Amino acid sequence: MRENKKKYHWKFKRVGGLDQVVLSCADDIAHLDELDPKLWVALSCPASGFDFDNKTLSLLDDDKDDRIRIPDVIGAIKWLKARLNRLDSIINGSKELPLSAINTKIDEGKKLLITAQAILANINQPEKKTISLDDLKQSTLFNSNNLYNGDGIIPPTPKLSDPLQQFIKDALNVMGGVKDASGLDGINNQIVQAFRESLQNWLNWHNSVSSATTPLGEDTAEAWQLVQDVKDKVNDYFLRAELASYAPQAQNSLNVDEKYIVPTDNGLLSDVSLAELPLSRVVADQPLMLDKGLNPIWRDKITRLAELIQPFLADKHQLTREDWLNIQKLLTPYSMAVESKPALVSVNVTIQPKITIDKLGSKRINEILGSDLFEQFEQLSEKDSKTPAAAADVADIEKLISFHNNLYRLLMNFVTFEDFFDLDTRRAAFQSGRLFIDGRCCLLCIPVNDISKHTTLANYSELFLLYCECSRKNPPVNGNQEKKTIVAAMTAGDSDFLLEGRNGVFIDNDGHDWDAKVVKIISKPISISQAIWDPYKRLGRFITDQINKWANSKDSAVLDTANKAVQAPDQKFDISKSMGIFAAIGLALGALGTALASIASSLFQLKWWQFPLVFLGIFLIISGPSVILAWIKLHQRTLGPLLEASGWAINGKVKINFFLGGQLTSKAELPANSSRCYIDPKLKTKRKTKYWLAFFLALLISIVITGAWLWKSNYLSHIISPSLITTLTKPNQIDVTQPIPPSSTQ
Repeated sequence: MRENKKKYHWKFKRVGGLDQVVLSCADDIAHLDELDPKLWVALSCPASGFDFDNKTLSLLDDDKDDRIRIPDVIGAIKWLKARLNRLDSIINGSKELPLSAINTKIDEGKKLLITAQAILANINQPEKKTISLDDLKQSTLFNSNNLYNGDGIIPPTPKLSDPLQQFIKDALNVMGGVKDASGLDGINNQIVQAFRESLQNWLNWHNSVSSATTPLGEDTAEAWQLVQDVKDKVNDYFLRAELASYAPQAQNSLNVDEKYIVPTDNGLLSDVSLAELPLSRVVADQPLMLDKGLNPIWRDKITRLAELIQPFLADKHQLTREDWLNIQKLLTPYSMAVESKPALVSVNVTIQPKITIDKLGSKRINEILGSDLFEQFEQLSEKDSKTPAAAADVADIEKLISFHNNLYRLLMNFVTFEDFFDLDTRRAAFQSGRLFIDGRCCLLCIPVNDISKHTTLANYSELFLLYCECSRKNPPVNGNQEKKTIVAAMTAGDSDFLLEGRNGVFIDNDGHDWDAKVVKIISKPISISQAIWDPYKRLGRFITDQINKWANSKDSAVLDTANKAVQAPDQKFDISKSMGIFAAIGLALGALGTALASIASSLFQLKWWQFPLVFLGIFLIISGPSVILAWIKLHQRTLGPLLEASGWAINGKVKINFFLGGQLTSKAELPANSSRCYIDPKLKTKRKTKYWLAFFLALLISIVITGAWLWKSNYLSHIISPSLITTLTKPNQIDVTQPIPPSSTQ
């Protein structure tokens, strides 16, 4: 009968539109491999480029593909779970690992405990009950001057015998090497084995070359090398000679033009330019003369080659095409043997080789292979690796401490986004610092590698984004300019003065100040208050633009009129045209006055309690659509696309509501225990004038409103005679169709 496995009881909380699992105890962490991956907030993230311990990220990225995925996290938990008695201690994220927390029931745990105790004893703290990364660093520094420091790497130090020192130096120069814990260049057992195999392969090859046909005896190697050096130039000469025979009219073109051999300003010819010219003067069907007329750059090599191959030349003073082909044919067996030269055996090194294996020479290679230096080095390396704090064991201790210190924080930024939604006490790993600009501080700042690629996906976050180029001088690096690019989300305030080119200050998580310059903006609604006043601001900008256009057009018209008057001073003023203009202006003003009177008449017919409703309706008509659209957009703000653009794989939208948005961007506010003085000494001379203008304006508005109300309520009838009121309310009709009688003065 199948046994039913009891499923673990998970706890979730709804935050940011996501069901986020609660990881509050060791059992929650230990059972993470049972949690559905669809319930993890992140599926993967980069293994670098955000605010997290780089060593821990490197250890998690076991396959070195620069990605952290769910299996990597689960594997780290299982590795840590096997080596600790319980996982409770990782929740606090302490930098000190208690030795009592190590599980000594397994062999790996026993080895870790012995290594930790050896490290503490090495730094003269054998009684200490905890171990940290600082202890490891101190122990490494202490061992830096010791030959046996546990890393299996041996540098050529005076503590070794002279033959062994020279052996290590030869291996370093030919194969390359790695850094010892002391900081010196050294080699390990893998490099030595590759060195031995490479030497043996080279010796076998050298013997095969020596046994090959050598038509020139000991000079064969030199002659072959010279043939390789001049082959292209000699072939080029014979080809030109054949072309000159085929087309005699082209002979001058095949030789050197005078303009190419004119000395430069310093009286010298460039070697590079001269080397590209023909090997000798080209004459149809003429062999290459070996004792005269040679290109100066190639003369020495051709002369030496002629000395070596003289026995095979029909005439020692010249090289025919047949001689040249015969020499190459004679050297073919030797050439094939040389080209079969084996490459060095591949091995991982961090210090590159300095010389080729040929530089050692067959004598030194035979001496090394015939000695017992390889066995001596192997014994030294094995002794170094078996010290109480061997490199492999120290690496496991470092991994254990790193996971113990940082793994829980990774879970809070990968399995859940607990750190992001708890901004009061913590910050998320992807938040790289704070941007101060326009009286505000943006907390959601993320590093960016490529702005053009990032904006494509980040645009869907519905966040107002500022892309900034940050720079600062780094004194430890010779004062060089250090640069980075970030994107900051603006979630409070307005966008009136957020423009490309504005400057701000970015403070990273290490406290370094960077000069930040806005280079790109993705404009989205920031707040409801911005949406309320935005229509009025747009209307104000529109009116200002129209007034500017009208003023500019009138100014241009005045200038044109003045220019015409200057050009035609005898032209008389046409009063009929001016009367038409004045009449048009009068009609326009009259229409405007009529419209205002109609609006005022309609308002005066309302009761007092209806006035607020009218203004409220006008406000809703103007600001309502903008507010509704902004409300919809603000409710669509999400963090997911912003992180996706930076290389994360997020399982949901991770919504940013109004409250969280207010926390992510803080505005400038005076401290609670401060006071403000409203008197500006710079405006003291103008304040009285402003106050009086404001007073008279308010008084005028009050008189107009009071008068209108008294007029509408007929209270003025007790003061003003009825005939006057009738005359004011019903003015005499004027027949505009009748002509105006001429003035007696005309």
